[in-house]
Amino acid sequence: MDLALLASTFVTVFLAELGDKTQLAIVTISGTSTRPGAVFAGSSLALVLASLLGAAAGGSLSAVIPTDALQLAASAGFLILGLRLIIKASAGEAEARAAAEGEQAG
Repeated sequence: MDLALLASTFVTVFLAELGDKTQLAIVTISGTSTRPGAVFAGSSLALVLASLLGAAAGGSLSAVIPTDALQLAASAGFLILGLRLIIKASAGEAEARAAAEGEQAG
């Protein structure tokens, strides 16, 4: 095994992942869950699988699927995730407002 390649890949991915949308999503999910171990296991498995797919596919995927289609699929996926987070946050705020109004009335 090429340890220099392993180390440079680790450092690059580690630094790239710090503070990115994935980490923020994990913090959000963990904050709304009572099972941080399950969040860690799920996010770790997802990152390992995504890395495996990226390493296996390399640049060959763009030879089979047009780049525009790949970008559209990625954009749609992020849009769906973002909308789900917004809806979930809005529902939580509505519940908190209703609870606060109930306490003021009582």
